Amino acid sequence: MPPSLQLGPYTVIALADGEGPFFSPRREAFPGATAEQWAAADRFDPGALDADGRWWLRFRAFAVRSDRGVTLVDAGIGPADGPAASWAPVPGALPASLAAAGIDPADVDTVVLTHLHTDHVGWAVVGGERARPYFPNAAYLLQRAEAEALDRINPQLRSAVLDPLRAADRLRLLDGDAPLRGGGRVLATPGHTPGHQSVLVDAGRDRVAVTGDLLVHAVQLLHPELAYAHEMDAERARVSRERLLRGPAAGTLHLATPHLTEPFLAHRPARPAG
Repeated sequence: MPPSLQLGPYTVIALADGEGPFFSPRREAFPGATAEQWAAADRFDPGALDADGRWWLRFRAFAVRSDRGVTLVDAGIGPADGPAASWAPVPGALPASLAAAGIDPADVDTVVLTHLHTDHVGWAVVGGERARPYFPNAAYLLQRAEAEALDRINPQLRSAVLDPLRAADRLRLLDGDAPLRGGGRVLATPGHTPGHQSVLVDAGRDRVAVTGDLLVHAVQLLHPELAYAHEMDAERARVSRERLLRGPAAGTLHLATPHLTEPFLAHRPARPAG
């Protein structure tokens, strides 16, 4: 069984799809980080640095399962011929991870695509020239702002992902926050891309946020103000990140992250001074 987190009636399951080095040095990815900040991040998440000093990423999706259904958050790096093949360690293992969790693709009723970067949409559509949604019974949720910015984000995904989803009548465009059929809600967290979104599930005092690329390295968790070179709007990304991480101080916010070494991290927002 893959790693999971039980939160009230919800089981959040981490679904590994692969791991490998980032395509550029991490100091180029976070040009504002100091030596002290890197040292703190490496103590917090030593697994994010390989023996050659490269940034080592995990690639994972998450399932949120309850008696109301199964929601998948993101679709990983995909098969060997997927859109991420030029840089990610394809083929991904998401189908095997789903099977280990007892989830058939047909069981998934909702797929939340946090954003249109290739390592988050890889298994959304498969089949090459005979393209089809990999999750045949799911509504695929995407922010309208993300779809409208596709030509700036990654134009190849129009024919590879969006057009097949539209043809199958599976694409649903959102305008901001929205409730999810299986429980929880989508949160608009723009900045990394224009329509980036995350998923938040509440159970009493505790919450779990499936972050997408709201933060991509522990250095941004420890220092949310740090910009990532591949954020399309660094200021909006910072605001989105700080709003989530510095939310209500009561209870625990569990972070479900696609790229950090550990899939789940417990985070207690700092109380305001005074």
